[in-house]
Amino acid sequence: MQEKHLFEYAVIRVVPRVEREEFLNVGVILYCRDQGFLHTLYTINEHRLCSFAGDLDLQELQERLQAFERICCGRKEGGRIGQLGIAERFRWLTAARSTIVQTSPVHPGLTSDANATLTKLFNQLVL
Repeated sequence: MQEKHLFEYAVIRVVPRVEREEFLNVGVILYCRDQGFLHTLYTINEHRLCSFAGDLDLQELQERLQAFERICCGRKEGGRIGQLGIAERFRWLTAARSTIVQTSPVHPGLTSDANATLTKLFNQLVL
């Protein structure tokens, strides 16, 4: 039997009008300390997003989601935040914000394969 490790995840949401508190799930970010894992998966479904928020700037959204990806990868490509430790990067990415890209509350779980769990959550919560 494979050993289970604690992981934490949050759903990445597009909130085009913050005051309305309506959102569309576009991605998942998952952190597992024991496996040294911090990754995100996201998709930009133009048809769904345009139906949901017709005036949304898809290029700007793409850039914001790519920033999540760069920060997860760390190194200098992730800017100053990308230089932080893996746990600090996850906490920064999942901090509450009032922008068009937000995350859900953080949820815990157990996994033996963080990458497989990320894919499963992405399929369940986004696609």
